[in-house]
Amino acid sequence: MCSEVKAAADQTFPEVLENIKEIRYNVENTAAKYRAGEPVRIMAVTKTVAPEKINFAVKNGFDLLGENRVQEYLSKKDFYDRSAEVQFIGHLQTNKVKYIINEVTMIQSVDSLKLAAEIDRLAAKNGRVMNVLLEVNIGEEESKSGVSAKQLLELAEQAAELKNISIKGLMAIPPRGADESVFAHMHELFLTLKEKNSPRVSMEILSMGMSGDYELAIKHGSNLVRIGTGLFGARNYNTEG
Repeated sequence: MCSEVKAAADQTFPEVLENIKEIRYNVENTAAKYRAGEPVRIMAVTKTVAPEKINFAVKNGFDLLGENRVQEYLSKKDFYDRSAEVQFIGHLQTNKVKYIINEVTMIQSVDSLKLAAEIDRLAAKNGRVMNVLLEVNIGEEESKSGVSAKQLLELAEQAAELKNISIKGLMAIPPRGADESVFAHMHELFLTLKEKNSPRVSMEILSMGMSGDYELAIKHGSNLVRIGTGLFGARNYNTEG
């Protein structure tokens, strides 16, 4: 660990530590109640958060990081604790894929065949298979990216033909204040694709739930929740945590 990262890791953030304890308690108890104790991964959403605060979360067990913006990530990544796993969760333009293809373990925001094909091309060029999630616009909101529920099956079938990506599941951002039917619908889509048992579509992950609704998401099948504000405190955005 370089000296700058080491210094950052040594800083303490009592409010973050309290949030970690609360989130971990809520996740474990909700999983015990609705998922028979099956594990739920907690992702720390790092948009606008300083590396020293992120490293503190990593040091305290929140070692899966979710990045929203390519440029921001590239400016911060060298200061991150190297033990952290990084996944990309933001809207991704095809011309930005080249910058993260060898930097992240998963791209959660695949919402078109064009994007899937570019990830596949660059993964092949770099001798790897990239894990991806298909992003669903479950609330059919114009302000959000994601494939529609009606087009999901077609995208999954087309993307499954690409040899250098592996579809690991689905990701969604339900509308703020959405009722349980929206979460239940997302879970139904996940199970439908899982039952098809298609090659390169393993459907292991349902990434759903943020700071304000992660317990409801876990109730409806989510096994990866993305938490930003609830972990690091209020920031100047309201879409990914």
